[in-house]
Amino acid sequence: MENGGEAKFPAFPYKPYSIQIDFMNALYHSLDKGGVSMLESPTGTGKTLSIICSALQWVLDQRQKDQSEKRVESDEKKGKNGEIGSDDEPDWIKNFVVNKDNQVDEKKSKKNKHGFASEKYKKRMNKDSHRDLFSRNIDEESFPENKECKRSVKKNDVVDLDDNEFLLEEYESEEEGGIGSLNSKRKGNKFTVNSSSEEEEDEFEEEEEVTLKVYFCSRTHSQLSQFVKELRKTIFANEMNVVSLGSRKNFCINEEVLRLGNSTQINERCLELQKSKKKEISKMKNLGAKGKVRRTKASSGCPMLRKHKLQKQFRDEISHQGVLDIEDLVQLGRNIGTCPYYGSRSMITSADLVVLPYESLLSKATREALGLNLKDSIVIIDEAHNLADSLISMYDAKITLSQLENVHSHLEKYFGRFRGLLGPGNRRYIQTLLVLTRAFLRVLLNDKDGNRLNTCPDAEKGVRENKTFDSSMAINDFLFSLNIDNINLIKLLQYIKESNIMHKVSGYGDKMTTMQKGSAVKENGESCDNGSILSGFQALANMLLSLTNNDGDGRIIISRKRPSSSGQGAYLKYVMLTGEKIFSEIVHEAHAVLLAGGTLQPIEETRERLFPWLPSDHLHFFSCSHIVPPESILPLAVSHGPSGRSFDFSYGSRSSSTMMEELGLLLCNLATVIPEGIVVFFSSFEYEGQVYDAWKTSGILERILKKKHIFREPRKNTEIEVILKKYKEAIDNPAPKSGAILLAVVGGKISEGINFSDGMGRCIVMVGLPYPSPSDIELLERVKHIESLGDTSSTEIPKLSISEEEYYGGDVQSGFSILRSCRRRGKEYYENLCMKAVNQSIGRAIRHVNDYAAILLVDTRYASDSSKRSFSHPSSKLPQWIKESLVSATNNYGEVLKRLHQFFRFNKNRNCN
Repeated sequence: MENGGEAKFPAFPYKPYSIQIDFMNALYHSLDKGGVSMLESPTGTGKTLSIICSALQWVLDQRQKDQSEKRVESDEKKGKNGEIGSDDEPDWIKNFVVNKDNQVDEKKSKKNKHGFASEKYKKRMNKDSHRDLFSRNIDEESFPENKECKRSVKKNDVVDLDDNEFLLEEYESEEEGGIGSLNSKRKGNKFTVNSSSEEEEDEFEEEEEVTLKVYFCSRTHSQLSQFVKELRKTIFANEMNVVSLGSRKNFCINEEVLRLGNSTQINERCLELQKSKKKEISKMKNLGAKGKVRRTKASSGCPMLRKHKLQKQFRDEISHQGVLDIEDLVQLGRNIGTCPYYGSRSMITSADLVVLPYESLLSKATREALGLNLKDSIVIIDEAHNLADSLISMYDAKITLSQLENVHSHLEKYFGRFRGLLGPGNRRYIQTLLVLTRAFLRVLLNDKDGNRLNTCPDAEKGVRENKTFDSSMAINDFLFSLNIDNINLIKLLQYIKESNIMHKVSGYGDKMTTMQKGSAVKENGESCDNGSILSGFQALANMLLSLTNNDGDGRIIISRKRPSSSGQGAYLKYVMLTGEKIFSEIVHEAHAVLLAGGTLQPIEETRERLFPWLPSDHLHFFSCSHIVPPESILPLAVSHGPSGRSFDFSYGSRSSSTMMEELGLLLCNLATVIPEGIVVFFSSFEYEGQVYDAWKTSGILERILKKKHIFREPRKNTEIEVILKKYKEAIDNPAPKSGAILLAVVGGKISEGINFSDGMGRCIVMVGLPYPSPSDIELLERVKHIESLGDTSSTEIPKLSISEEEYYGGDVQSGFSILRSCRRRGKEYYENLCMKAVNQSIGRAIRHVNDYAAILLVDTRYASDSSKRSFSHPSSKLPQWIKESLVSATNNYGEVLKRLHQFFRFNKNRNCN
């Protein structure tokens, strides 16, 4: 990359290494040029600090440059016009103008620091977009207000007072009165934070949007916390307004809501609570003394959002305390007694730097709901090695058989109860929803009563008893085969959004469930399955929205019910395949988009999948080497174990008792040679469990435990910190043992965001090549799509040399046949998935210039002389800094042991000196 001169980075808190200066210069000049840049720097090279000091310095320099240009323009105007500051003007006029300008500036400054965007904020929160309400992670703040129906009711159609709230307002379709117009003139949705009085809402001040914002996003909560930690080391922590965003689940301090545990239910409950205060006021006003209003916990809204003055105090505290991460904000919210989720969101407008998770920025619906303005901003996406897959997965939609049955059942009950009271518009749309849910149920149940679904021959293709149950279809084929292609899904989605039917049906269903299961009530007073109807309805809306995508953008996965109850439940899923349209919106809005990561190559795959329209010379790429010297790492391809057996962890061989035993013997040896901590990575939790049990049975586990403690990565993320703490304690206080071994999983929490510096990771052992299962139908759909990219002769998915029946068989060999049929792109994508995961895992060990570690790649396929190879050589896709030092061939295991002895003796002596 052209440097175009050296920039200065005074904020860097230490004396930077030359590669850090190169990285910061590359990033700085990328921002000058704008557009898309990819910056690769190995983990452990101070990448995060380099990003902060370069990007924020550029923003600072740019603002100073803009101010200088404005001053010059202002001076030129003054000189030309001779109006302001002219010698002809009396002093009192000059002073008046200057003082007035100062007052305006002071007022603006005050608003920027403490203000809360009222109308502007509310408008942003209520973007009229389908995806606002129907994205997978719903984040819109309110649904249409629940007003009492004003429709006159016949004497015979009496509605109980308590049921009246569930009755829908009359709804006119496009033919009857314009697109989705409601008979009663409903006011537009308004976002409020349930302040204690209407007067308090008027206290919100208009806030000026900070221009030239920086958005920094990463994949995990811990990576964002690490970014904030690094930011605090620089002067920018005091000079810039910074806000950290996260999910409701991470921010919520309402114990009643938190107890729900599930992210979707927490979101729904939060939104429900915010509408509840308006409900209560509406009931009091309309019913007066005639109706008995029952107050519940929900009737007064969320207690953490009742007082606006506490939200203001929360913002003021952040202004005084400086840069806070999510944990700090949650603690501050608890101390004050106000919601940190909405408190942090209210500060977006005035922020210079917004730190947020992937989904908040990459998902259009969430971006719009949060009011993120990317215009002329800088977007930095860290850990971007799997960006394309992360992006498209946000647009997937899924509804399970149980959710469909639940929604269909409650729609029928609701329609049966209120049919005679509903207008023609509501009746027609509810009947349409019933037709759709019935069609989806038929295809999933596979007509278990023996009546095969004759209208869906494509979906039935290849399905045999006890053989195949999964299939995939294009959107249009799916709609035609179910005979639902004549339904206007856009209008139906608009109806769901405007009519509030989701909440009416789920509210009525919750009430009926509570009455029938009077005793089945939780401690917090909620029904046991409260929220499940709404979740199912939301899943249905998401699926319907997905069906409005272009035919080639994705595929419908149909996973039918298995005969065995222990099998996977049936579901319908929309899988998005292309991310270029989604990503182009971000690129076209922002001034610059930077993709950063430890290993971003091969960049061609990312370019083809996310920005194929971008000319190659407009994509800026920079890569630097590692800060550690070559003698600080020892990458070894280990093809044979202590007994001389060849290591083969391919799918067909890895479960043999001899292979698991040989791996155990290797660990016994390593526990003696390697000091402190060893981290062993397996391809999956299932395989790790299988190996652990085999070691336990054979007595190998007992032998390893005599030398080192053993810890295992838990499946629950909440338990990770406890295990890591125990692992570290075992290394820091080894006696009577010599450290510890941590058994981890590729793609798990430990392989992504956890650092194993110094004694925490003296050796990383990669067991086999963690290729994803080729029996995964979604993976194969992506492979087929990627294989077709760049094929200008045809836009169709390539015909692969495998029959549909074999493909949908779901067995591994059929999947491999598909992969072997790929010419280049699809096969390379599959290889890249594996090696990117390997690179992420082995990069956990070397974290600073004085660190050292051995990296053992345990499988004969890593060796240079391996002849058993269907794909390209794995070593070709290793990071350059590892590839340069890789010992890819050893004569026997004795040579491996000898090299390890020499390596640790050398580095121990070097550090002692």
